[in-house]
Amino acid sequence: MYRILIVEDDEKIGALLQSYICKYGFEAIIAKRLNKLNAEFEETAPHLVLMDINLPFFDGFYWCRQFRVRSNAPVIFISARAGEMDQVMAIENGGDDYLTKPIHLDLMIAKIKSALRRAYGEYASASAAGKAAGPSCGGLRLDNGRSHLEWSDRLVELTRNERLLAECLLEAEGRIVSRERLLEALWDDVQFVDDNTLTVNVTRLRKKMEELGLSEALETVRGQGYRLRTETLADRTV
Repeated sequence: MYRILIVEDDEKIGALLQSYICKYGFEAIIAKRLNKLNAEFEETAPHLVLMDINLPFFDGFYWCRQFRVRSNAPVIFISARAGEMDQVMAIENGGDDYLTKPIHLDLMIAKIKSALRRAYGEYASASAAGKAAGPSCGGLRLDNGRSHLEWSDRLVELTRNERLLAECLLEAEGRIVSRERLLEALWDDVQFVDDNTLTVNVTRLRKKMEELGLSEALETVRGQGYRLRTETLADRTV
């Protein structure tokens, strides 16, 4: 079931959108903490976001940029602004589509289905589908499309950075991955990134792996980088 995050400060509109979306078999969640939408996004791990532009604290353009650091999930803006420049701004800030208020609900559903098909379904290219499947090693598997890490019968959801780190480490299949390589995978311009930021992200991924029961699988190789201990994975493969 695809999960849709609704970011709307008007409670009545939010409830209407949620009710209509659920009628079509989707899971719809209304964001409650409009001042902490990054946390809402990571906890929800949505496949698509409906994003109002006029929001308290920060506008929808700001939050869309924040989400883009974490995920490529489609973002459809919803707004009473019908001007061409607003729609241009929506696209330039990472949006995929635009709906004007009052919202035509059937059109909204059509746009949601279209965006989901492009991102995950029949319109996704074969190469994108292969990438979505993600790499695996010793029974540990990454689902790029849904940003999940799976081991045995357990599953944890990953943030964008955790997913990119896991992808690099799984593809290396037990070889050491340098800190420089991991930094490049996470950020386009690494010269302005504090090296400690990578350590924080690796620590978060390690905690996610501990939730899977793999407390010793991610090894720090002093002065070189990190590696997955494939021998540990093999020992625990049933």
